[in-house]
Amino acid sequence: MLQFFWMDSKMILLLLIGLAVSIRGETDLKSLIPQQVHLSLSDKPNEVVITWSTMEKTADSFVEFGLTLPGLELQHGNMTYFEECGKKGCRSQYIHRVRLSNLTYGASYMYHVGSSDGGWSPVFSFKTPPSPPALEGGDSAAQWAPRILVLGDMGTLNAKSLPYLQEEVMHQSADGILHVGDFAYDMDWESGALGDEFMRQIEPIAAYVPYMTCPGNHEEKRNFSEYRARFSMPGPYESLMHSFDMGMVHFIALSTEFYYFLEYGIKLPVMQFEWLVEDLKKATTAEARAARPWIVAFGHRPMYCSNGGPADCNHYSSRVRTGIPFLGLLGLENLFYEYGVDLLLWGHQHSYERLWPVYNHEVKNGSIEEPYRNPGAPVHIITGSAGCWEGKSPFVLPAPEWSAFRSTDFGYTRLLFQNVSHLLVEQVSVDKGGQVIDSFWIMKDEHRAYEYSVI
Repeated sequence: MLQFFWMDSKMILLLLIGLAVSIRGETDLKSLIPQQVHLSLSDKPNEVVITWSTMEKTADSFVEFGLTLPGLELQHGNMTYFEECGKKGCRSQYIHRVRLSNLTYGASYMYHVGSSDGGWSPVFSFKTPPSPPALEGGDSAAQWAPRILVLGDMGTLNAKSLPYLQEEVMHQSADGILHVGDFAYDMDWESGALGDEFMRQIEPIAAYVPYMTCPGNHEEKRNFSEYRARFSMPGPYESLMHSFDMGMVHFIALSTEFYYFLEYGIKLPVMQFEWLVEDLKKATTAEARAARPWIVAFGHRPMYCSNGGPADCNHYSSRVRTGIPFLGLLGLENLFYEYGVDLLLWGHQHSYERLWPVYNHEVKNGSIEEPYRNPGAPVHIITGSAGCWEGKSPFVLPAPEWSAFRSTDFGYTRLLFQNVSHLLVEQVSVDKGGQVIDSFWIMKDEHRAYEYSVI
């Protein structure tokens, strides 16, 4: 009976689509077809949010999904109107969001998105985590160890890393992607047309694995309106700051741009700092760290860098590191040090740079032989070389003592979590055809706060 009812429902939808075609005509129907499909994680491990756009308002927002084709079910969502205006006029679209909850762990889902009057997208797929999160006091060593790709500063033009990222996703070599700011160059250009093109470009990867983001300086226009409208990160802050868990890892996404665009008010960096303190407190309780020992934070502008040119990160007291100028408030380095954050990921500089474990410009290696075994401070990685029309960021000579490896090759970074104690980090060079040009292990016998001293 249920199967018969489902087939009737499908027939009704097909009839409605046919009716819509005859009434609207082919040209209008194109503006109702879904595009820019992408996934993001929720605040629950067995939930995903699916987001897409249509150029005109549809009758509804549906995701049809399931483990097998005969068992597909419909989930209804919502849509919001978004308009971007520029020199050549205004351009509008509707952004649809559907949350899929209570998904089966360790399963492969098929899905497509659409409406009763506008047609459907191609069929995509995604995988859920292989096991539920460890219960209080559970064995974190048995937890899922995800494989993450990290990129920053990728434009619609010269997106050098995109085919390599797509190949990794298609070969199921990645469980998620972190984009650490700067998209399209810029998403608001031509009243948002370039943003649409960029979102269509990343659909072949973002529709299959969660595409997790933070804003960069190129998203600043109109108080980050394009970024806030297009992405669906977890939490109540319109994707500007958020955190999420993947197996044994707790990820924290920040907006470093609050420190540089103070015309939007001091309230934003203050609110983020207070939120970050509370998030770190929760993430570093004994129970939380037993279940998710690794803590990784990412934002756009780095605290340190050795690139030339006008960059705040090559100043001794960068804003993200030490806080807002003259006030000396809301700096993040002491906070990450105090709470024992393992890894910090940045973009903004169009290059790759690996730092030795560093705190307040002082190298705190684990030992001479194994600098990343039980390091005495967070490890910083700058990975802003995914590819854009602005080109590459050259380095100064000589390199500072805290800089361990530098490259101006276009490329991206892999985080290959192995277990509770070992993380392999690799840098892929697109210029060298996908060759790994830097590789190192972060090894921790214990995840805890670093030996704290105020300097």
